[in-house]
Amino acid sequence: MSNSLFRKKSLESIVKDSADGLSDGHGSSGLTKVLNVRDLTFMGIAAVVGAGIFSTIGAAAYDGGPGISLLFILTAVTCGFSALCYAEFASRVPIAGSAYTYAYVAFGEVVAWIIGWALILEYAIGNIVVAIAWSGYFNNLLLGFHIHLPGWMLIDPGTAKTAFLSAQHTLAQGGVLGESARAAIQTWNSAPVIGGRHIFMNIPAFIIVCIIAWITYIGIRESKKTTNFMVIFKIAVVILVIILGFFFVQPANWSPFLPNGFAGVLKGVSAVFYAYIGFDAISTTAEECTDAQRDLPKGMLYSLVICTILYILIALVLTGMVSYKELMVTDPLAFVFNRVNQKWIGYFISASAVVATTSVLLVFQLGQPRIWMSMSRDGLLPKAFGMIHRKYHTPWFSTIITGIIVAVPTLFMDSGLMTQLTSIGTLFAFVLVSWGVLVLPRSNRARGFKLPYVNGRYIVPVCYAAFIFLFRERLGTAFQQLSKAGLEEVLFLVYTVLATGFTVATVIRKYSVIPVLGVLFCAYLLIEIPAIAWEWFFVWMGIGLILYFFYGYRKSRLTAKQVRRDGAAEEGVGQKEKQNGPQVR
Repeated sequence: MSNSLFRKKSLESIVKDSADGLSDGHGSSGLTKVLNVRDLTFMGIAAVVGAGIFSTIGAAAYDGGPGISLLFILTAVTCGFSALCYAEFASRVPIAGSAYTYAYVAFGEVVAWIIGWALILEYAIGNIVVAIAWSGYFNNLLLGFHIHLPGWMLIDPGTAKTAFLSAQHTLAQGGVLGESARAAIQTWNSAPVIGGRHIFMNIPAFIIVCIIAWITYIGIRESKKTTNFMVIFKIAVVILVIILGFFFVQPANWSPFLPNGFAGVLKGVSAVFYAYIGFDAISTTAEECTDAQRDLPKGMLYSLVICTILYILIALVLTGMVSYKELMVTDPLAFVFNRVNQKWIGYFISASAVVATTSVLLVFQLGQPRIWMSMSRDGLLPKAFGMIHRKYHTPWFSTIITGIIVAVPTLFMDSGLMTQLTSIGTLFAFVLVSWGVLVLPRSNRARGFKLPYVNGRYIVPVCYAAFIFLFRERLGTAFQQLSKAGLEEVLFLVYTVLATGFTVATVIRKYSVIPVLGVLFCAYLLIEIPAIAWEWFFVWMGIGLILYFFYGYRKSRLTAKQVRRDGAAEEGVGQKEKQNGPQVR
């Protein structure tokens, strides 16, 4: 059974399956090839410049101070290693499916299923977070026009209840309610009551997801045009913010640069990395590119470089305009301009934030259906997930299901834990893609981008030695208290073992330094994510494996092929016995 779990698909068979299509006669050949380098670069920017730059960067700056710019550099370098590995895979495996397809070629079926299941965290669940953030920006924009939506239409039940109970506790202690506490009580009291329960739902988030699902349903051309327009607009806004912001920068706010040390900077890993998770969404559109082998690598790398420069400059502007201690807010860009008495810029930023997060929603809603389409081709999901619309040339059923999975939870879910889960799913994919480049047979090399080979025999051991030196105290504590170690320390020890193994293997096999560092950097960022998110991730993976063994393993096309081969072999033996008589065994 172990051999069948790790059975791999060759590049030739993947290309053939995608060309053959499904039972309805509409396979990948029905997809429209319209995307070029510019479109792919814009899609990457659309996915990266969104909720991170307009929202989560504030919390990260509060923890890390001005030094948060270093975390963007570290994250960009980490993503850069992974992007180069994605680029090589995109050239050699120019098929939709992203990391799922790459894992099927490099590691085998069960690993491909695991990564495909993890990618749901990145795309579908990640979009829930973005939709909730969009709702907040949209409400702020309406307030600028003196339009007030009822509070119960803008919040999830859990957050509403927590805020109400907190306000009630303050009153019981004789405290004075602030503006937000008074709003929480008003929201609770004004909410409709059905069956004795107060009703809360995030209506704007639900509506925007439905609109985005419709756009992605009717065609890739419409999605491309919408994305390109929004990207041009929001890049212009971000550049304007950077230019205007530098006029209000006070260099004294950059000191101390690392107020909480590098540990404080690393606290923002999930918030900052969440901003970068979208560049790999480009790879899901491989079969809609005019020349995937040439254009996909360029689109990934161009978008990553542009976004990194923008994020570093924004981080320096934010922490230079006000003290990092004031940035624990959900709308940091608007906040800093309000803080320097430039409210008109704050309103303008609220409008651009609505556009920015809309483009992120659009790109993610494009990505998830195409991964399911690839999984359906392989038999791991029902055939309906791979059906292509005859008129719109999109994976219509997968698009509808993605819309439902994202839209319904946005009505009642809180976004805090979802951000961390999304980061885990993405980093997990990055680790496997970087690792996969090392094990992918070199005979599969094709034209297009090829990962530069840099012998890691000496570089990787030096990096490993530096890691051991810098974290020697943590390692010593973890080993001494192994029996009492929490999940965070267990993960740290697992990472140390992984790093040791990769270092030894690199010395022996002379692995290229880029994919090895891609694995090690991404794996380290993984262990910095809080334990509670890991616990839910393990639950999610458990559910995924149950589905695989009950459906995917039995329905896999590789299983069907194996059964046909075994049947043909038995038939051949039977024919031979008829001709030669029964054989003595």
